[in-house]
Amino acid sequence: MRRFQGDRLLVATHNAGKLEEIAALLAPYGVAVTGAADAGLPEPAETGTSFVENARIKAHAAAQATGLPALSDDSGIEVEALGGAPGVYTADWAETPSGRDFVLAMTRTWDALEAVSAPEPRRARFCCTLVLAWPDGHDEVFAGVMPGRIVWPMRGDQGHGYDPIFQPDGHDMTFGEMDRWQKNQISHRADAFRKLVAGCFA
Repeated sequence: MRRFQGDRLLVATHNAGKLEEIAALLAPYGVAVTGAADAGLPEPAETGTSFVENARIKAHAAAQATGLPALSDDSGIEVEALGGAPGVYTADWAETPSGRDFVLAMTRTWDALEAVSAPEPRRARFCCTLVLAWPDGHDEVFAGVMPGRIVWPMRGDQGHGYDPIFQPDGHDMTFGEMDRWQKNQISHRADAFRKLVAGCFA
């Protein structure tokens, strides 16, 4: 396991919320975090068929372009009764000609479950794969999961993506009903980050 030695890390995301979340998690380790947008990097095509492949594409592209170690994540939701869909295509299910519409994506997910008469509880899990890549091509991979169930109708207006229809195990609220800091304590990304910190930063 390679330790992170520097004091600057590029996070290969254009998502300001995700960047803020990662910066807060790494602040105790004295690491200054920069986003891909600040570095003027384009978003590479995510052509992988798994979370780890897509995370690797983003991390290595950013590390090569900037000469800095780069961290990326790829995440999504896997629904058991849909054979693990939408999975790596989670964001694609929300694509419309005028941008991403996650209400449409959540409705599509529920309609697909209804179409196959999926029994309750309708099991699902959020997955997050983090890749920390160095400019020399080395990388370390950390995967996190949060199991739960799909509920309907949508509940809550916090979070993003599929959060309003996902109720994590051990909780009576959806991710969409939790405040951001509560969710960040238990989420799939928090699970992956604990492993990343233990492996490369602590």
